[in-house]
Amino acid sequence: MRLIVARCAVEYTGRLSTRLPEAVRLLMLKADGTFMIWADGGGSSVKPLNWMTPPTVIEESGGLIVVRKRMGASEDRLEISISEVLSDVTREMGSPDAAGGLEKDGVEAHLQELLAECPEWCGEGFRLVRREWPTDIGPVDLMCRDAEEEWVAVEVKRVAGIEAVDRSTGTSSASRPAAASAATRAGRPSRSRRPRPSRSPPPSQRLSGGVLRCRIGR
Repeated sequence: MRLIVARCAVEYTGRLSTRLPEAVRLLMLKADGTFMIWADGGGSSVKPLNWMTPPTVIEESGGLIVVRKRMGASEDRLEISISEVLSDVTREMGSPDAAGGLEKDGVEAHLQELLAECPEWCGEGFRLVRREWPTDIGPVDLMCRDAEEEWVAVEVKRVAGIEAVDRSTGTSSASRPAAASAATRAGRPSRSRRPRPSRSPPPSQRLSGGVLRCRIGR
């Protein structure tokens, strides 16, 4: 990894033409050929001012760095004209494979496991029937029974938005036949009457802590 802090101007030609006027910027050259130009700012936008992904050809001559990349019959080209170098540091970072990838903690699967062990956290009197309950449009994270022996589908989402409500509502509808047949196989006769309408609050009020519950009926 090479990091250059320099006063420079940048011109790009390729699919369009752009120009960055002279200013102090960070030039990042990665071992795989990635080239990025950063400014000390940008607010919430964590994005370089300009960049080029590998494979690239990087050429240096005096105060000029040229980065080229072939794009079919055309070529993308960055020309960095350097008037002053403030810092030029190269560091060996080792093999990317040896460093390992990003490890996530607290993903949906972990939350699902915890709730499966303690389904009462989803609601008073809840008991787990099965994880990953199959339906025609995808599995339900947790299929539970509540204290009144009604079926309740539980979906676990890290970000509980309206899309999660739509999916869970559709999944709960698709799971009704499976729930009825499962009740019959377990020795509980399925009831001929239609499932009672849900009395749960509107979807926007049922989202709590990333857990969405849909009451299906008996």
